Amino acid sequence: MDKIIEQGKQAFMETYAQFPIVLTGGKGRHVHDHAGKRYLDMVAGIAVNIFGYGDERLSAALKAVIDSGMLHCSNLYWNPYAVQAATRLSRLSGMEKVFFCNSGTEANEGALKLVRKYGSSKKEGKTDIITMQQSFHGRTYGSMTATGQVKYQKSFKPLVPGFSYAPFNDIGALRAMVTEKTCAIFIEPIQGEGGVIPATDEFLVEARALCDEKDILLVYDEVQCGMGRTGYPFAWQKSKVKPDVMTLAKALGGGVPIGAVVADGKAAKVLQPGDHAATFGGNLLAGAAADCVLERLEDATFLSHVQKSSEHLKQELDKLQLRFDAIKEIRGRGLMLGVQMDRPVRPILDACMEAGLILANAGTDVLRFVPPLTITQDEIDEAVHILSGVLATHL
Repeated sequence: MDKIIEQGKQAFMETYAQFPIVLTGGKGRHVHDHAGKRYLDMVAGIAVNIFGYGDERLSAALKAVIDSGMLHCSNLYWNPYAVQAATRLSRLSGMEKVFFCNSGTEANEGALKLVRKYGSSKKEGKTDIITMQQSFHGRTYGSMTATGQVKYQKSFKPLVPGFSYAPFNDIGALRAMVTEKTCAIFIEPIQGEGGVIPATDEFLVEARALCDEKDILLVYDEVQCGMGRTGYPFAWQKSKVKPDVMTLAKALGGGVPIGAVVADGKAAKVLQPGDHAATFGGNLLAGAAADCVLERLEDATFLSHVQKSSEHLKQELDKLQLRFDAIKEIRGRGLMLGVQMDRPVRPILDACMEAGLILANAGTDVLRFVPPLTITQDEIDEAVHILSGVLATHL
């Protein structure tokens, strides 16, 4: 294991502060490292591996594509996997049109182009975009500029012009920032990297009304919070406040890279041939994976399991908060929950990993729970038990 890590340090650019383990396999909700040590995974590749590991249906779908002998088909031609996935995605979301790409960053870049084309078609100079403070939308220049956190931007100026940042869940401040040049408002229904903070239903309702009033496109970034994580296919469906554009990635492929821009109504036909493209977008392997994931999200029993598991995890974390004063707040929705601490959480993450539990952070002081959606109540109990022991020892 040490040899692999050393080779990685020599070969890779130092863009990640990686944990000193090498994961080599998994089954269910557990993974194991190069030395054979087993870990309960409450991160799922950061909300990606929603079926956990070794899922037979997903494996079979991918194997069928591999056995066909064709992994890639140019978007100059049709492929049945992408068509079927787009059809399911449109049906589940109640939105009209889909564009497939390869990641959440790419999805948000596509959405940025879409909204600016829409705005400029209505009025010259109507290209300004408002996003939320503490938001996260990606690492490429457009998506990084859209991200409302200076720490991601400070070394990479000049940024893309035309962006401003409103306080999250403050409709008065948002309304005050809208001008005749505003073409879109971007919102994460649950902020992920910003600390696992849900948008209130009232904020989404008022934002929708504001966009309708001013002919502004409402965009939801559901890259992390979508795809069943809240117990609904998409997080916005709880509030029933529909966007004009939605971006997806992460869990959409169950572990295979794929992203999507989904558009409805006046946004659905903005992009035309030549406006946008992605060489590998909707390739056969990714299309088959997405179709498998979306088919599972059509199953009400699967979503009910997510809701019940979420309730159990929230109850157990609430009990933990009663025991430890260092826990300031439990927040989030579905199986996307954050435990805000009164101190930096990296030492807690390290201790949990040593004890066989994988957790992530969201910012410096929040423990993030985004487990596979197939997690069981017994596994939730195991995770909270390990965390409880770590807190008892380290606080």
